[in-house]
Amino acid sequence: MSPNEMLALAMVGAFFLLIMIGIPVGIAIATAAIVFGYAGFGPMLFNLVPSRIYGVVTNYTLMAIPLFVFMGVMLEKSRLAEELIDVIGHLFGRLNGGMGVAIVLVGVLLGAATGIVGATIVTLGLLTLPALIRRGYSTPLACGVICASGTLGQIIPPSLVLILLADVLGESVGTLFAAAMIPGLMLSGIYVIALLVTARVRPDLAPAIPAEERHAMSGGALAKKTLLVVVPPIGLVVAVLGSIVGGVAAPTEAASMGAIGALLMTLVAGKLSARLLWEVARTTLLISAMVFFILICAQLFALAFRGLGGEHLVERMFEWVPGGLTGSLIFLLALVFLLGFFLEWIEITYVALPLFLPFFIAEGVDMVWLGILICMNLQTSFLTPPFGWALFFLKGVAPPGVTTGAIYKGVLPFIALQLLALVILFSAPGLATWLPDAIGW
Repeated sequence: MSPNEMLALAMVGAFFLLIMIGIPVGIAIATAAIVFGYAGFGPMLFNLVPSRIYGVVTNYTLMAIPLFVFMGVMLEKSRLAEELIDVIGHLFGRLNGGMGVAIVLVGVLLGAATGIVGATIVTLGLLTLPALIRRGYSTPLACGVICASGTLGQIIPPSLVLILLADVLGESVGTLFAAAMIPGLMLSGIYVIALLVTARVRPDLAPAIPAEERHAMSGGALAKKTLLVVVPPIGLVVAVLGSIVGGVAAPTEAASMGAIGALLMTLVAGKLSARLLWEVARTTLLISAMVFFILICAQLFALAFRGLGGEHLVERMFEWVPGGLTGSLIFLLALVFLLGFFLEWIEITYVALPLFLPFFIAEGVDMVWLGILICMNLQTSFLTPPFGWALFFLKGVAPPGVTTGAIYKGVLPFIALQLLALVILFSAPGLATWLPDAIGW
């Protein structure tokens, strides 16, 4: 092993160490890259940095990120999601486990409309967790279904994970959006089936909504609310995704249409105000700035790692893995899963994945299929202890009697369901590749 390759390994170790001691992600990435990159090949590193940063800030596709964030934050802060949860909950209230099924469906809609895990889980936690516990739901089951449903926005487009993966993989955003639709709905369906089976076997864990509570909303009123509350978000999602997948609009153009659509929905609902607009703009700026700062710092890391010969280390590492290409794919997915216990998805996407992808590109692996496998795998990083953000978000809004142990216990079955979906997708690549091929992407 050459001295530069040893520096590459030390740089990765230093990055993990800085993260573990609490240094902010972007600063940890940049610090490790600058120190070890400079040690390896001197000031030449800094001559190359401006062009890499320029490539990030002028990337037209990445302009969709703040627009999609604006759309999601507007729907969350305008509290339109509250009415959505109430209506869908009553639609499925007669079933044992029906409220849990409703939460999954709301998670699908909010995920497609917002794509922001924190906003979805906080909304679901505040509005449904006390009600589920009051209606007799098992506390771990209630916590698990809320956390799992809140993370569906990472696999169901439009998703920030998919946008950034498209940039890393060199694929179009529309292709990954189309590829993620069937796997995302499959995962949602697995959650629903698991909930219904659990409620059938153990109805005491997930009882139906009491009859007197269901009768409080008559059939006519429920139908009217469904039309007014459920249909507009579905229409917005279909318009945004349909225009991208159908090739009518570029992702950035569709994202701007989604932002305007969310603004109009809030206006029609009578909830638009100058204060709300200011809060949405401020939150959008903070989230977008965080994402782009990490992206820019990740360019430094990738540049230094490759300059120090890290790619050759990765190639030799995969040569040691038994099982050929299949074994290497399993090893990559296992590594991403383990990294999810300690790192956020954006760090894994822009720091870890670029280190391994050249090997699979050289082996001719379908990048669309691999991208969806990685996306579904990254979704588990929100649920896995000790640093799963979904767990933190829910704990922050949970009633006092809900312990961290109950939340951890509740997410474990849903992590297993996610891994089951990952195995199915690994065994049947057509689930990801059929739709892009069918529409000619």
